[in-house]
Amino acid sequence: MSATSFEGFPEQTLKFLSELKKNNRREWFQEHRNWYETAFLEPALEFIEAMRRPLKKVSPFLEAIPQKTGGSMMRIYRDTRFSKDKTPYKTNLGIQFRHEAGCNVHAPGCYLHIEPGNIFAGVGIWRPEKEILRMIRERISQQPQQWKKVCHQKRFRELYDLSGESLVRPPAGFDKNDPMIEEIKRKDFIAICPLQPRQIESPAFVQEIITCFKRATPYMRFLCEAIEIPY
Repeated sequence: MSATSFEGFPEQTLKFLSELKKNNRREWFQEHRNWYETAFLEPALEFIEAMRRPLKKVSPFLEAIPQKTGGSMMRIYRDTRFSKDKTPYKTNLGIQFRHEAGCNVHAPGCYLHIEPGNIFAGVGIWRPEKEILRMIRERISQQPQQWKKVCHQKRFRELYDLSGESLVRPPAGFDKNDPMIEEIKRKDFIAICPLQPRQIESPAFVQEIITCFKRATPYMRFLCEAIEIPY
């Protein structure tokens, strides 16, 4: 399948997710499994397949893997073992394009989130493990001007806003008087680009999301270089 053969997510994708949110029960899901497959599973896999070749123009290290499990599509089934919320299904469609180094280290990647009223593309790294987090923070402290440049570049900020949580106090090992301390206190290094239903439902969506990810190249490269992997 080529990038041009993907005609966009059908309107039924958002409709299915809306109904699933109202009826988040195994019985309902089983009764509507065909709807899940045609509105959620099949278009998601088609989109991932269509992204395989174009994504390599963003970075040769990003992977689009069109598999039902173990690939780019995140499972719709929730892990409820340690959660007070026992609803069995996620009410969003999540697709992640991981860095090939992700099997060895917690690496930056690209993400698409589809949920009624909350559709966005994301880039960066969410809740990195302790050592990875330290390496990113150290690079920000050591190269403050470069970090400011990639975060405030006009072409980047036209699409993206920095997001995620931050510590209340400076992390251990960092000077509270460091001029970059507010950036160093971040627990997540992610940027979010809001999207509209008309965009994901368009035949031009593959090219549009590729353009979106390309705009984040300096940001992604900074994070990857901080943890000593290529981008």
